[in-house]
Amino acid sequence: MISIIAVSNELELMMNCSLDELQEDYIKWYWIDFNEPTEEEIKELDHSLFFHPLAIEDCIHKLQRPKLDYYGNYSFFVTHRLNEAEIEKEEINFFVGENYIVSFHHLPSKEIHDTWQLLLASKKLSKWDQYLVLYHIMDKIVDGYFPIVYQLEEALDQLENNTKDQTMEQLLEQLFDTRHYLLKLRHTVIPMRDLVYRMLNSHRLRGIKRKKEYFSDIHDHLLKLAEMVDANRELTNDIRDSYLSLNSHQSNRIMKVLTVITTIFMPLTFIAGIYGMNFKNMPELTWNFGYFLILFMMFCIGVGMFLWFKGKGWFS
Repeated sequence: MISIIAVSNELELMMNCSLDELQEDYIKWYWIDFNEPTEEEIKELDHSLFFHPLAIEDCIHKLQRPKLDYYGNYSFFVTHRLNEAEIEKEEINFFVGENYIVSFHHLPSKEIHDTWQLLLASKKLSKWDQYLVLYHIMDKIVDGYFPIVYQLEEALDQLENNTKDQTMEQLLEQLFDTRHYLLKLRHTVIPMRDLVYRMLNSHRLRGIKRKKEYFSDIHDHLLKLAEMVDANRELTNDIRDSYLSLNSHQSNRIMKVLTVITTIFMPLTFIAGIYGMNFKNMPELTWNFGYFLILFMMFCIGVGMFLWFKGKGWFS
C-alpha cells in the first residue's frame, strides 16, 4: 500500500495526493510510505520516482546491512528495527531528497505508523520537514531496542540466581539462547551506531547538520546500547564459566565419594574372595563361629575405614 502525505507552502496537510501532484510548485515537502508494497507498487520507485536501480534492488532484497548511499540529489538509508516478540531484524529503507522522504518496508512498522500519526496531530507544521520525520522514525526504532535489552538482562539475572531451581542442562541451554539473542542484537546495534555516526559527520546531509542535536541523541542511545549489550555478553561468559566450574566441582565430589566407597569395600571384597574359594584344607571353614567372626571383622574394617576417611574430611 502506498500512502502519501504532503505539506503545502501555506503549511496545510494534504492527504491522498497523486504522485504527479507532488511535483506541483505549491507542495513544500512530502512523505510517501510504501507499506507492504505489491510488485506493481514497487515499480513506482523507478517509473514515477526515478530512483537508482541499485537502491531499488536493496529495497527488494531484504536485510541489507544498515548503510548510507548517495545518489545524485537524494540519499538512501537502510535501517533495522527489531521485532520485540521474536527479536528478529526487519528492514526499513528511506530515500531522502531536498523536499521529500520516501519510506519503504515489507512488514508493518509501528515506528512509521506512530510518526505518521504524530505528524497528522501536529499543530506546528512549520517545524516539520523530511529530516524531522527521519529523526522521529529512527528515534523510535532505537528506543525499541531498550525493552529487548532489559528483557535479556532480566533473563540473565534469573539464570544467575537460578530462581526457578532448574537443572544445570536447562540453565546452560537458556544461557546459550540468551547469548544468541545478544549476538543478534549486537549485529543490529553496532551497524546502526556506525550509520548514525556517518550521518552526523557527512558534509552532504545539510538537513541533518541543522538537526545535529537530535541525531546526536540517537547516537548517544546507540552507544549506551552497545555498551549494555557487550556488558551482558561478558556476563554470559562469567555465568557460563561459573556453571561449568560448579559442574566440574560437583563431578569431582561425586568421584571422591565413589572412590572412598570403593576403597572401603576393597578389603571386604578381598576377604569375601578368599573365603569364597571353598578349598577343603581351609581350617576357618570348619569353625563353628567362623562365619560370624568374619562378618564382625569385615564390619569393623568397614566402620574403621569410614571413620578414618571422615576424620580426614573426605566426606565434608
